[in-house]
Amino acid sequence: MLPRGRPRALGAATLLLLLLLFGFFLFREDLECERRERGRPGAFPCVLTPRIPLDGRPRGAAALDGDPQVDHGGHNHSDCVPPQPLPPRCELLHVAIVCAGHKSSRDVITLVKSMLFYRKNPLHLHLVTDAVARNILETLFHTWMVPAVRVSFYDADELKPQVSWIPNKHYSGLYGLMKLVLPGVLPPDLARVVVLDTDVTFASDIAELWALFAHFSGVILLWLDRLRRAGWEQMWKLTATQELLSLPATSLADQDIFNAVIKGHPGLVQPLPCVWNVQLSDHTLAERCYLEAADIKVIHWNSPKKLRVKNKHVEFFRTLHLTFLEYDGNLLRRELFGCPSPLPQEAEQLQRALAQLDEEDACLAFRQQQLLVHRVHITFLPHEPPPPRPHDVTLVAQLSMDRLQVLEALCRHWPGPMSLALYLTDAEAQQFLRFVEASAVLSARRDVAYHVVYREGPLYPINQIRNVALAQALTPYVFLSDIDFLPAHSLYDYLRASIEQLQLGGGRKAALVVPAFETLRYHFSFPRSKAELLALLDAGSLYTFRYHEWPRGHTPTDYARWREAQAPYRVQWAADYEPYVVVPRDCPRYDPRFVGFGWNKVAHIVELDAQGTPSFLPFTFVGKSQPSQKPPLPSWRGADPKDGSKSGEDGPPVTCQGRPAQGWGRDPQSLTQSKAAATQQKPRNLENSAPGKRAWATVHPTIRRDFCPWSKSLL
Repeated sequence: MLPRGRPRALGAATLLLLLLLFGFFLFREDLECERRERGRPGAFPCVLTPRIPLDGRPRGAAALDGDPQVDHGGHNHSDCVPPQPLPPRCELLHVAIVCAGHKSSRDVITLVKSMLFYRKNPLHLHLVTDAVARNILETLFHTWMVPAVRVSFYDADELKPQVSWIPNKHYSGLYGLMKLVLPGVLPPDLARVVVLDTDVTFASDIAELWALFAHFSGVILLWLDRLRRAGWEQMWKLTATQELLSLPATSLADQDIFNAVIKGHPGLVQPLPCVWNVQLSDHTLAERCYLEAADIKVIHWNSPKKLRVKNKHVEFFRTLHLTFLEYDGNLLRRELFGCPSPLPQEAEQLQRALAQLDEEDACLAFRQQQLLVHRVHITFLPHEPPPPRPHDVTLVAQLSMDRLQVLEALCRHWPGPMSLALYLTDAEAQQFLRFVEASAVLSARRDVAYHVVYREGPLYPINQIRNVALAQALTPYVFLSDIDFLPAHSLYDYLRASIEQLQLGGGRKAALVVPAFETLRYHFSFPRSKAELLALLDAGSLYTFRYHEWPRGHTPTDYARWREAQAPYRVQWAADYEPYVVVPRDCPRYDPRFVGFGWNKVAHIVELDAQGTPSFLPFTFVGKSQPSQKPPLPSWRGADPKDGSKSGEDGPPVTCQGRPAQGWGRDPQSLTQSKAAATQQKPRNLENSAPGKRAWATVHPTIRRDFCPWSKSLL
């Protein structure tokens, strides 16, 4: 007689044996495929693919991104796929992406970085965008100047009527349905295209994916000509209409429609190895797609949680994604080896200009910096344009990473629109993004436009950065300020009222000067009125700006007269004058050849003065707090690359050899021409200027050659 527990043990062993046999038969095809791969010489690689629910209906992005078809056994698998020969090295690969809004534009940049890092072929990007994304990405690619990359844009707003009739609950909205209409949108002579979501990261050369066109067709690799011949437009619309009879709305956007089409027309799709779509959502078994990291081709962050998704190997995937997120995009401006890489016209001109520079020139680093074209990402964060107002004013300024701490105070003092340009590396741009998201003050402001000018070169291109911020201002007037100045709390309203009262519209090009003050105290109670400011001035707690270091920069403001003034008065330009002014948006741009610090704003005021004498505001002001311990300037902001000498904000500029510039303390025009010569270029009566013509007159003096960093002679 058997012991009491033995029948239970035998039963458990029998059940375990049955489970093992069931698992063996379930996975035998994949295991046999792996055995052939490892056991036979010359065998081709095999891909293990995830199973899908027993109802046979693909979930998520499976059908959209080309996961294998469902068989009647309740699971899916890929046959062993032989490696296809890569396309010819110079074959143009086409990629289509739908992108809308500020965040999606940032995602596209990371995706493109990962493609460019591995690619060996020319690329043509077909971007279906809304107006916001197009404005951002057009500027970015124009300034990025990547060889062998073409970009075409398609207006997503024109496509909305074709898909707006489909109820959709997906967070992507109408844009999530637009891949359905790509065969009819893309050029009719375009036969093949790779369609990508914005939330994917490449881990291999996209040419490997393109090579699968020889074996597969489907909806991530679109044979456009075949889909057109098959009547794709009529097919998906009819299928969508039928599906919506039983579904109140799509929950996965175009993926629901693709899945339904595939279910009714299985011949349209072929399985794509899932290593090309390793999905990272809470309900996918991504680890079944790969045996080791080298197998992974494309990572798909297809969960609304994105990088916060839970996954067995999420730390590895997150690290790979963050690597490209913070990767220096300037390093991707490389030409393709073994394949002609035509450069954009601006890039060719830049290369010719750089080739003409004398490598023995002591000012070589300065001249190179002047010629650089920096990548620019406008409206880096969500931004809502201000409503049109005839007298509205935008505060314009530039800053680098070491000035982020002043942004919150600036937002509290200036309630109006701002256009701020930041000089950052790719990694610093992500730190800035997290800084804003963590600030209740900054994240609440949608009328502040942040524009990233990506850092390149050893010197600080201050006027190029200023011009980016100035060009993106959307109001009729701009207040040209520095980032570490805090405006009076009433300044925004006062400026708008003054512009209206002084009738500065109608083409009159007067400038309004805002007096500047500073304190040497770190903790300082900001004055709320002119009376409070005068009291602090008399008590020695406040000073006129740069009174101790460079009084000539603001002497023409005539602070003694300002104390008693009850109405605006005219200010006469003088040498070295560099006030903070409010001017029309179409004012002259800053001379981009100025790098580092010194004379950059003085030269701009000279040009402004050439169009007429500025007016002055008596009741308002800006103030600057000077902490007792200033953080040191980064070497790339104010140092000479030859010997490390600095050109600080409060001292004279230096020459390439590190000596004080010989023109310091003198009118920059007097180095080459007299003030009288400049005055001759000034319009005598701007109010009576011919209609339709610019009233601004520009002055382009030629600074002496020993004034290298700020030389205005043509290179």
